[in-house]
Amino acid sequence: MLRVMRHHGQIGQANLTAIFLLLAIVIAGVWIWKRLTPDTQEVIVDQAIPLAGLVILSATALWVLARNIRAARDRRRLRRRLIDRLQNESVAEKRLELAFALIEANEYQRGGLEPVAPLLQQLFTTTLKTALGDKQHQRRGMAASHLGVIGDEAAVQTLLAALKDDHAYVRACAALGLGRLRATEAKDKLVEVSKDDWDQTVRSRAREALERIR
Repeated sequence: MLRVMRHHGQIGQANLTAIFLLLAIVIAGVWIWKRLTPDTQEVIVDQAIPLAGLVILSATALWVLARNIRAARDRRRLRRRLIDRLQNESVAEKRLELAFALIEANEYQRGGLEPVAPLLQQLFTTTLKTALGDKQHQRRGMAASHLGVIGDEAAVQTLLAALKDDHAYVRACAALGLGRLRATEAKDKLVEVSKDDWDQTVRSRAREALERIR
């Protein structure tokens, strides 16, 4: 706790220093500006300021590009590490946790997960069928939504069955998964759920799924 408080104190001090430095720069700039000749001021307004704006804009664009490239590289590295751990893990519980983490680290996209797609689909399908009871509803729900990311046509029937789950969270995630799969064969059932399910979130997820499928 002491270390955390000290860390926050250092951040606050650094922010205060930055504010004072910015104020000093502004004051110095105003002081210098008032002592320039009108001709010099006109040249700065007409030429230097637009050029500075262009430089700042270009630098910002380069910074954003570099940040995105670095973030994509970090995601690929994390994805490779998680795939290696998943393939080498023998404990079922830990394999499922790694599978969830892998989908989330890959930002809910299938691209890059092709080498382990069959394994992921098997894990999520098995979880939906075996993680029974109200206490495990969160696992069933996550498995349903993640199955929509990685699953193929064989996953549709599993998700349709999950639409009948006793827990609303699981039904909502199943609708989300069907939408991600763009499962046209699930349209009739999703229309029914969007109108008849007692839970508002489930109805909303079913409507969102239908929008994706269309």
